[in-house]
Amino acid sequence: MEAELRDALVEDLDQLIRLHDRELDAEILAALKVAAFPNGLALSAADEAGRTAHSNMATALHDMPTLDELAADYAAIYLNNRFGASPYESVWLSDEHLACDRSMFELREIYAAAGWQVSDWRSRFDDHLVLQLQYLRQVLASAAPQGYFLWGAVGPEKLAVFIDQHLGYWLPDWAQRVSAHCNTAFYAALAELTYVWLRRFRELFGEIHDLPLPSREEMGALINRKLALDKAEIAPIRFVPGIQGASW
Repeated sequence: MEAELRDALVEDLDQLIRLHDRELDAEILAALKVAAFPNGLALSAADEAGRTAHSNMATALHDMPTLDELAADYAAIYLNNRFGASPYESVWLSDEHLACDRSMFELREIYAAAGWQVSDWRSRFDDHLVLQLQYLRQVLASAAPQGYFLWGAVGPEKLAVFIDQHLGYWLPDWAQRVSAHCNTAFYAALAELTYVWLRRFRELFGEIHDLPLPSREEMGALINRKLALDKAEIAPIRFVPGIQGASW
Protein backbone atom coordinates (compact mmCIF):
# COMPACT_ATOMS: atom_id res chain seq x y z
CA MET A 1 0.00 0.00 0.00
CA GLU A 2 1.59 3.26 -1.12
CA ALA A 3 2.24 5.89 1.51
CA GLU A 4 -0.03 8.45 -0.17
CA LEU A 5 -3.00 6.09 -0.17
CA ARG A 6 -2.25 4.97 3.37
CA ASP A 7 -2.19 8.56 4.62
CA ALA A 8 -5.46 9.35 2.84
CA LEU A 9 -7.16 6.35 4.44
CA VAL A 10 -5.89 7.43 7.86
CA GLU A 11 -7.46 10.86 7.25
CA ASP A 12 -10.74 9.16 6.32
CA LEU A 13 -10.71 7.25 9.58
CA ASP A 14 -9.85 10.38 11.57
CA GLN A 15 -13.02 12.00 10.23
CA LEU A 16 -15.25 8.99 10.84
CA ILE A 17 -13.85 8.45 14.34
CA ARG A 18 -14.53 12.07 15.31
CA LEU A 19 -18.15 11.84 14.19
CA HIS A 20 -18.79 8.67 16.22
CA ASP A 21 -16.65 9.63 19.20
CA ARG A 22 -18.66 12.48 20.71
CA GLU A 23 -21.56 14.82 20.13
CA LEU A 24 -21.49 17.23 17.24
CA ASP A 25 -21.00 20.93 17.80
CA ALA A 26 -21.48 23.99 15.60
CA GLU A 27 -17.78 24.11 14.67
CA ILE A 28 -17.71 20.53 13.41
CA LEU A 29 -20.93 20.96 11.44
CA ALA A 30 -19.56 24.08 9.78
CA ALA A 31 -16.33 22.29 8.87
CA LEU A 32 -18.24 19.38 7.35
CA LYS A 33 -20.26 21.73 5.17
CA VAL A 34 -17.20 23.71 4.04
CA ALA A 35 -15.43 20.47 3.13
CA ALA A 36 -18.52 19.19 1.29
CA PHE A 37 -18.25 16.01 3.34
CA PRO A 38 -18.18 13.17 2.40
CA ASN A 39 -16.88 14.06 -1.08
CA GLY A 40 -13.33 14.42 0.25
CA LEU A 41 -13.07 10.84 1.50
CA ALA A 42 -10.30 8.88 -0.19
CA LEU A 43 -12.53 5.85 -0.74
CA SER A 44 -15.08 7.09 -3.22
CA ALA A 45 -18.53 5.65 -3.77
CA ALA A 46 -17.68 2.68 -5.98
CA ASP A 47 -21.12 1.10 -6.28
CA GLU A 48 -24.79 1.90 -5.87
CA ALA A 49 -24.72 1.41 -2.10
CA GLY A 50 -21.75 3.73 -1.82
CA ARG A 51 -23.30 6.39 -4.01
CA THR A 52 -26.51 6.22 -1.99
CA ALA A 53 -24.58 6.56 1.29
CA HIS A 54 -22.68 9.59 0.01
CA SER A 55 -25.84 11.18 -1.33
CA ASN A 56 -27.71 10.59 1.93
CA MET A 57 -24.94 12.22 3.96
CA ALA A 58 -24.80 15.24 1.64
CA THR A 59 -28.56 15.64 1.96
CA ALA A 60 -28.41 15.27 5.74
CA LEU A 61 -25.79 18.03 6.01
CA HIS A 62 -27.89 20.31 3.83
CA ASP A 63 -31.00 19.88 5.99
CA MET A 64 -29.48 19.69 9.47
CA PRO A 65 -31.68 19.50 12.58
CA THR A 66 -30.84 21.38 15.76
CA LEU A 67 -27.85 20.46 17.92
CA ASP A 68 -30.27 19.33 20.63
CA GLU A 69 -31.95 16.90 18.24
CA LEU A 70 -28.56 15.56 17.19
CA ALA A 71 -27.50 15.21 20.83
CA ALA A 72 -30.65 13.19 21.59
CA ASP A 73 -29.85 10.76 18.78
CA TYR A 74 -26.21 10.53 19.87
CA ALA A 75 -27.27 9.60 23.39
CA ALA A 76 -29.78 7.02 22.14
CA ILE A 77 -27.17 5.34 19.95
CA TYR A 78 -23.93 5.57 21.92
CA LEU A 79 -24.90 6.10 25.56
CA ASN A 80 -28.21 4.59 26.66
CA ASN A 81 -28.96 2.04 23.91
CA ARG A 82 -32.52 3.33 23.54
CA PHE A 83 -32.60 2.17 19.91
CA GLY A 84 -31.23 -1.28 20.68
CA ALA A 85 -28.23 -0.41 18.51
CA SER A 86 -25.37 -0.89 20.92
CA PRO A 87 -21.93 0.25 19.70
CA TYR A 88 -20.40 -2.74 21.55
CA GLU A 89 -19.58 -5.87 19.56
CA SER A 90 -20.29 -8.24 22.45
CA VAL A 91 -23.95 -7.24 22.48
CA TRP A 92 -24.28 -8.32 18.85
CA LEU A 93 -22.27 -11.54 18.98
CA SER A 94 -23.02 -13.07 22.38
CA ASP A 95 -26.00 -15.39 22.79
CA GLU A 96 -27.25 -13.37 25.76
CA HIS A 97 -26.55 -10.00 24.06
CA LEU A 98 -24.39 -8.90 26.98
CA ALA A 99 -21.66 -6.28 27.11
CA CYS A 100 -18.18 -7.21 28.34
CA ASP A 101 -18.46 -10.68 26.87
CA ARG A 102 -15.97 -12.79 24.87
CA SER A 103 -15.49 -10.21 22.09
CA MET A 104 -14.18 -7.60 24.50
CA PHE A 105 -11.43 -9.87 25.80
CA GLU A 106 -10.59 -11.21 22.35
CA LEU A 107 -10.17 -7.70 20.98
CA ARG A 108 -8.08 -6.72 23.98
CA GLU A 109 -5.69 -9.53 23.06
CA ILE A 110 -5.63 -8.42 19.42
CA TYR A 111 -4.77 -4.87 20.47
CA ALA A 112 -2.09 -6.06 22.91
CA ALA A 113 -0.45 -8.23 20.25
CA ALA A 114 -0.03 -5.07 18.19
CA GLY A 115 1.37 -3.09 21.10
CA TRP A 116 -1.74 -0.98 21.54
CA GLN A 117 -4.22 -0.72 24.38
CA VAL A 118 -7.37 1.18 25.28
CA SER A 119 -6.60 4.19 27.46
CA ASP A 120 -9.54 3.70 29.84
CA TRP A 121 -11.55 0.51 29.29
CA ARG A 122 -13.83 1.32 32.24
CA SER A 123 -15.34 4.30 30.45
CA ARG A 124 -15.42 2.63 27.02
CA PHE A 125 -14.95 -1.11 26.66
CA ASP A 126 -12.46 -2.54 24.18
CA ASP A 127 -15.10 -3.74 21.70
CA HIS A 128 -16.67 -0.30 21.18
CA LEU A 129 -17.11 0.85 17.58
CA VAL A 130 -14.87 3.89 18.07
CA LEU A 131 -12.04 1.85 19.56
CA GLN A 132 -12.13 -0.68 16.73
CA LEU A 133 -11.94 2.16 14.22
CA GLN A 134 -9.03 3.65 16.20
CA TYR A 135 -7.21 0.32 16.13
CA LEU A 136 -7.64 0.11 12.35
CA ARG A 137 -6.36 3.67 12.07
CA GLN A 138 -3.29 2.87 14.16
CA VAL A 139 -2.46 -0.15 12.03
CA LEU A 140 -2.77 1.82 8.80
CA ALA A 141 -0.77 4.75 10.15
CA SER A 142 2.10 2.37 10.93
CA ALA A 143 2.01 0.49 7.63
CA ALA A 144 5.21 0.36 5.61
CA PRO A 145 4.97 2.12 2.22
CA GLN A 146 5.70 -1.13 0.39
CA GLY A 147 2.37 -2.50 1.50
CA TYR A 148 3.28 -4.76 4.39
CA PHE A 149 1.88 -4.05 7.83
CA LEU A 150 4.93 -4.31 10.08
CA TRP A 151 3.57 -2.61 13.18
CA GLY A 152 3.82 -5.02 16.11
CA ALA A 153 2.49 -8.42 15.20
CA VAL A 154 -0.05 -7.17 12.64
CA GLY A 155 0.18 -8.54 9.11
CA PRO A 156 -2.30 -8.51 6.22
CA GLU A 157 -3.89 -11.83 7.20
CA LYS A 158 -4.43 -10.77 10.81
CA LEU A 159 -5.91 -7.45 9.80
CA ALA A 160 -8.29 -9.23 7.41
CA VAL A 161 -9.38 -11.56 10.22
CA PHE A 162 -9.97 -8.56 12.48
CA ILE A 163 -12.30 -6.99 9.93
CA ASP A 164 -14.04 -10.21 8.87
CA GLN A 165 -14.65 -11.65 12.32
CA HIS A 166 -15.10 -8.47 14.30
CA LEU A 167 -15.97 -4.98 13.08
CA GLY A 168 -16.94 -5.94 9.54
CA TYR A 169 -19.28 -8.70 10.70
CA TRP A 170 -21.58 -6.84 13.11
CA LEU A 171 -21.33 -3.34 11.63
CA PRO A 172 -23.93 -3.99 8.86
CA ASP A 173 -26.57 -4.98 11.44
CA TRP A 174 -25.68 -2.03 13.64
CA ALA A 175 -25.92 0.40 10.72
CA GLN A 176 -29.27 -1.01 9.67
CA ARG A 177 -30.66 -0.72 13.21
CA VAL A 178 -29.43 2.86 13.60
CA SER A 179 -30.84 3.89 10.23
CA ALA A 180 -34.22 2.37 11.07
CA HIS A 181 -34.62 3.95 14.50
CA CYS A 182 -32.75 7.25 14.75
CA ASN A 183 -34.66 10.51 14.40
CA THR A 184 -32.07 12.51 12.47
CA ALA A 185 -30.97 11.87 8.92
CA PHE A 186 -27.39 12.66 9.89
CA TYR A 187 -26.83 9.66 12.16
CA ALA A 188 -28.67 7.36 9.77
CA ALA A 189 -26.35 8.52 7.01
CA LEU A 190 -23.25 8.27 9.22
CA ALA A 191 -24.01 4.67 10.12
CA GLU A 192 -24.58 3.79 6.47
CA LEU A 193 -21.48 5.67 5.31
CA THR A 194 -19.23 4.00 7.91
CA TYR A 195 -20.39 0.56 6.83
CA VAL A 196 -19.88 1.14 3.10
CA TRP A 197 -16.49 2.76 3.75
CA LEU A 198 -15.29 -0.24 5.74
CA ARG A 199 -16.60 -2.68 3.13
CA ARG A 200 -14.88 -0.76 0.34
CA PHE A 201 -11.65 -0.67 2.35
CA ARG A 202 -11.82 -4.43 2.92
CA GLU A 203 -12.35 -5.01 -0.81
CA LEU A 204 -9.39 -2.79 -1.71
CA PHE A 205 -7.22 -4.34 0.98
CA GLY A 206 -8.13 -7.79 -0.30
CA GLU A 207 -7.17 -6.84 -3.85
CA ILE A 208 -3.78 -5.51 -2.72
CA HIS A 209 -2.91 -8.51 -0.54
CA ASP A 210 -4.80 -11.26 -2.41
CA LEU A 211 -7.16 -11.81 0.51
CA PRO A 212 -10.68 -12.00 -0.95
CA LEU A 213 -13.58 -10.82 1.16
CA PRO A 214 -15.46 -13.89 2.47
CA SER A 215 -19.22 -14.05 2.22
CA ARG A 216 -21.29 -13.14 5.25
CA GLU A 217 -22.23 -16.82 5.58
CA GLU A 218 -18.56 -17.79 5.67
CA MET A 219 -17.85 -15.12 8.29
CA GLY A 220 -20.74 -16.34 10.40
CA ALA A 221 -19.61 -19.94 10.19
CA LEU A 222 -16.13 -19.03 11.44
CA ILE A 223 -17.53 -17.01 14.33
CA ASN A 224 -20.00 -19.73 15.30
CA ARG A 225 -17.20 -22.28 15.25
CA LYS A 226 -15.17 -20.14 17.66
CA LEU A 227 -18.18 -19.72 19.93
CA ALA A 228 -18.74 -23.47 19.98
CA LEU A 229 -15.10 -24.09 20.91
CA ASP A 230 -15.31 -21.51 23.70
CA LYS A 231 -18.40 -23.18 25.13
CA ALA A 232 -16.73 -26.59 24.98
CA GLU A 233 -13.72 -25.26 26.89
CA ILE A 234 -15.89 -23.95 29.74
CA ALA A 235 -18.30 -26.87 29.91
CA PRO A 236 -19.42 -27.42 33.51
CA ILE A 237 -17.96 -30.30 35.51
CA ARG A 238 -20.43 -33.13 35.94
CA PHE A 239 -20.48 -34.80 39.34
CA VAL A 240 -21.65 -38.40 39.43
CA PRO A 241 -23.15 -39.70 42.68
CA GLY A 242 -20.82 -42.12 44.45
CA ILE A 243 -17.69 -40.76 42.76
CA GLN A 244 -15.54 -38.46 44.82
CA GLY A 245 -14.78 -35.16 43.21
CA ALA A 246 -11.67 -33.09 43.47
CA SER A 247 -10.60 -32.08 46.97
CA TRP A 248 -9.66 -28.44 47.21
